[in-house]
Amino acid sequence: MTHSSKGAGAKLLHGRILEDTDHFVEAFTASVSFDQRLYRHDIRGSIAHCRMLAHVGVLSAAEAEQIQDGLAQIEGEIDDGAFQWQTGLEDVHMNIEHRLIELIGETGKKLHTARSRNDQVATDLRLYLRDEIDALLALENALASALLDLAERYGEAVMPGYTHLQAAQPISFGHHLLAWFEMLLRDRDRLVDCRRRANQLPLGAAALAGTTFPIDRSFTARELGFEGVAANSLDAVSDRDFAIEFTAAAALTMMHLSRWCEELVLWTSQPFAFVSLPDRFCTGSSIMPQKKNPDVPELVRGKAGRVFGDLAALLTLMKGQPLAYNKDNQEDKEPLFDAVDTLRNCLTAMLGLLPHIEADTGAMARAARQGFATATDFADYLVRRGAPFRDAHEAVGKAVAYAVQQGIELDEIPLAQLKTLVGDRVEADVFDVLTVEGSLAARDHIGGAAPAATAQAIKAGRERIAAADS
Repeated sequence: MTHSSKGAGAKLLHGRILEDTDHFVEAFTASVSFDQRLYRHDIRGSIAHCRMLAHVGVLSAAEAEQIQDGLAQIEGEIDDGAFQWQTGLEDVHMNIEHRLIELIGETGKKLHTARSRNDQVATDLRLYLRDEIDALLALENALASALLDLAERYGEAVMPGYTHLQAAQPISFGHHLLAWFEMLLRDRDRLVDCRRRANQLPLGAAALAGTTFPIDRSFTARELGFEGVAANSLDAVSDRDFAIEFTAAAALTMMHLSRWCEELVLWTSQPFAFVSLPDRFCTGSSIMPQKKNPDVPELVRGKAGRVFGDLAALLTLMKGQPLAYNKDNQEDKEPLFDAVDTLRNCLTAMLGLLPHIEADTGAMARAARQGFATATDFADYLVRRGAPFRDAHEAVGKAVAYAVQQGIELDEIPLAQLKTLVGDRVEADVFDVLTVEGSLAARDHIGGAAPAATAQAIKAGRERIAAADS
């Protein structure tokens, strides 16, 4: 049996449709349950559109004032939780328009002149995403500053640097944190670039071909703070590149956060014991009373997967659509909203966590002295004494093999034995480079791990953040 509805949505949009909408179809096609979060942006766009219509003479000043007052009242009702959302009205746009007509009568019906829901929703989404990007940029800048503060605190704390998760060369904890900082600044720059392309006005494209009314799109763009006007009406209503681009940037950021969190999970485990996290960011076990689980980093690591899924969903959504607008695009909002929410929550979690990380500098230093992390410095020393690098590489390999057999570190091999292993080029000053502190200090150049270079990188990092904020 077919069930039908005679709700207000049918009254506003019946057009050539002679039958009432099936109840299931009404619910199936409705998006108001999730797109109502766009209400501020929808009202803001409608007010700008109203002012433009008055500016070009399509609406009288009195009509424009009446519409704007009605929209302001609706925004207040939604803010106060008094607004009654109706599934039968499909989406946020029709719910607001229906209420406007209830409040001010026939004049409310004039608001949609020279506008379609196609360009209306495209505008709302861009306004929404622009605001969210601004909020995310503020979070990323705050997180970047927190990283610099932590790097400054541990700029001289020696730890092993790894390749293949095996000890490679000595670095400092501060230098490692600066690698995270560089990732985050690239993430921030991608959002800035994405915002620029999102900040173009689609309104005025109407359904797909523009409108016969004498609109002034530049006026509307200025009202809404857009940097420009979408140049092609077909593209304006059907483009979702800005949403895909944002979600791609969000996916990259989540990938970086996941890598950070993987390292935090490793470092808090007993075999490493490099750092400890505040108790309020960890949980216990339901059965093992000794456990302190790094749940927040683990969950951030896990949430990266859902943002990757959001990106795949948007790409798949768009790949088969002909121009111009299609109902498929209703499915663009939930992946976009989820990517925004997930990224914001994960950045907030990391901003709360990172400043309170405590490093066990003793454990880090002990680990840095294991695994023959100064072997490359030893080879470099021999090269400076005239040995070809490949010969030096082979000679130091023999020294490492000897140390492994003896169960000692390179700097514990007596000088006489070193001469036997690698030749007479080695002198007593070799022990200056075989210490982790000497190894670290020697890498004093831009991007190097020396404490002096780290201090300069932190200073430069603060300048980069300040330049972005200005």
